[in-house]
Amino acid sequence: MSTAPPEVAASTGSPGAPGKSVHPGLALAVLAGAQLMIVLDATIVNIALKHIKTALDFNDASLTWVMNAYTLTFGGLLLLGGRLGDLLGRRRMFILGLAIFTLASLLGGFAQNEAMLLAARALQGVGGAITAPAVLSLVTTTFKEGAERNKALGVYAAVSGMGAAVGLLAGGLLTEYANWRWVMFVNVPIGLALGLAIPRIFPNDKATGAGGGLARFDLPGAITSTVGVSALVYGFIRVSEQSQNQKDHTWTDGMAIASFVVGVVFLALFVFGELKTRQPLLPLRLFLNRTRTGGYLVMMLAGAGMMSTFFFLTLFMQNQLLLDLSPILAGVAYLPLTAGVITSAQVTSRIITRTGPRPFLVVGPLLAGTGLLWLSFLDAGSNYWTGVLPGVVLMGLGMGGVFVSIMATATAGIDPKDMGVGSAVLNVTQQIGGTIGLAVLATIATSAVKSADTPAEAASVFSTGPIFAASLMLFASSVIAFVLVRVRREDIKVDPAAVSH
Repeated sequence: MSTAPPEVAASTGSPGAPGKSVHPGLALAVLAGAQLMIVLDATIVNIALKHIKTALDFNDASLTWVMNAYTLTFGGLLLLGGRLGDLLGRRRMFILGLAIFTLASLLGGFAQNEAMLLAARALQGVGGAITAPAVLSLVTTTFKEGAERNKALGVYAAVSGMGAAVGLLAGGLLTEYANWRWVMFVNVPIGLALGLAIPRIFPNDKATGAGGGLARFDLPGAITSTVGVSALVYGFIRVSEQSQNQKDHTWTDGMAIASFVVGVVFLALFVFGELKTRQPLLPLRLFLNRTRTGGYLVMMLAGAGMMSTFFFLTLFMQNQLLLDLSPILAGVAYLPLTAGVITSAQVTSRIITRTGPRPFLVVGPLLAGTGLLWLSFLDAGSNYWTGVLPGVVLMGLGMGGVFVSIMATATAGIDPKDMGVGSAVLNVTQQIGGTIGLAVLATIATSAVKSADTPAEAASVFSTGPIFAASLMLFASSVIAFVLVRVRREDIKVDPAAVSH
C-alpha cells in the first residue's frame, strides 16, 4: 500500500470543484499543525501552574481559572465559530481564529498580573473556538471523500489524540529548561508560520458555496446557544472545583444549580428557535441521522474518559506518596500512549474503507476501557512498567481507532454548506464530555478520599477510583455504538481505485 499523501480536491468547496489546486502534503501539515496547537493548549499550561502561582501571586481558587477561562470560552463559542466558517468562508475564519489565538498567546506570555493572564487565556479560547471547527471542516472539504479523506482523518485523529500528552511533555520541558512564560510564547512562532502559509495553500472558499455573508446569520440562535453552552460548562467547572477542594454538597452548590438552570433554559430556547427559523445556526436535521447521533454520543463519552484520565493519572504519577515522577518524566510516561494513538489511527484510516467504521467504534472503546480498567488497580506499591505502561498502551491503541471512525462517521453525508457547524458539534461534544467527566469523577474521587485510612491510600483512591469510572464510560460508548451505528463502508464512499494504491 502506498504511503503517498492523500489526494486533494481541486478546491476547498467540494470534491472536484474547479479552482486552485492544493498541495496535499502542505495542506495536511498546516491543518495538523493548527490542530496540535489547539489541542495541546488544554494541557501544556497544567505543568506550569505552580510557577504561575508564584510569579503572578495567584491564590488556589483563582489558579484553577488559568485552565477554566480557556475551557469556558472555547466550549461556549464552538457552535458560533463553526457556523461563521460556513457563512464567511473557512479559510477566512481559519486565519482569523489563528490570529486571535496567536495574539492571545503573546499577551499571556507577557502577563504581569492575574487579570492579564486570565484575559489572555479567555481570548485563546475564543481563537480556538473559531479555529478548531475550521480545521476539521477543511479536512473534510479539501480531501476526496473515501480512502483519501480517511487517510487525512487518520493524521488529524492522531494529532487530536496525542495532543494532550504532547502538551504535558512540552509543558514540562519548557517550564524546567526555559520559563513558564514559554508555555504561552511557544504558540507565537507556530501561529505566525501557519498564518503566512494558509493563503498560499488554501484557495479562498467564499465563492464555492461555503460563504454567503451574514445576511442569513441566526443572531438569536448564536446568543441562546452561546449562553446556554457556557452556563452548562461553567456549572460543571464549578462542581469540579468544589469537588477538588473537597467541599461537601458539590452538586447542590447554589452557583452550580443556577448555572445548570440558566443553561437548560437557554438551550431549550435555542432548540425552539432553531425549529422556527429558516436559516438555523445549528440545523437540527444533523441529529435525524441516528448513526451520526451515535457518533456524537461516543465522542462525548470518549472525551469524558480521556480528559479525566489524563488529569487523575497525572496526579497519581506526580504524587510524592506514589510514583513521584518529575513533570518531565510524567510527560515522557505518556509517550507510549502517543505512539499507540498514532499507530492505531494510521492503521484504522487505511482499512476503514474495507471494513466500514462500525467495528472500530465498538472494539476501540472496549480496548481503551480495558486499558483504563488496568490503570484502576494502581496502588502505592505499583511501578510504571507493570502498572502504568500496559494501561496507557491499550488506551492509545483503542482511542486512535475511535477518533478516526467517529470523524468518518459523523462527517459523512453532511451537506458541504453545513460542514463547519457539523464539525463544531463534534468538537462541542468532546469538550462538554471532558468537562462533565471531570466534574463527575472529581466528585467520586472526593468521596473515595473520605473513606481512606492512610495518606497513601487517599492519594491512590483519589486517582484510581475515577479512572475505573472512566473505563465504564468507554464500555458504555461501545454499547451505544453497537446499538445506534449502522454505517456501512458504502456510506463513507469507498473509492476502489484509491484503496488499491
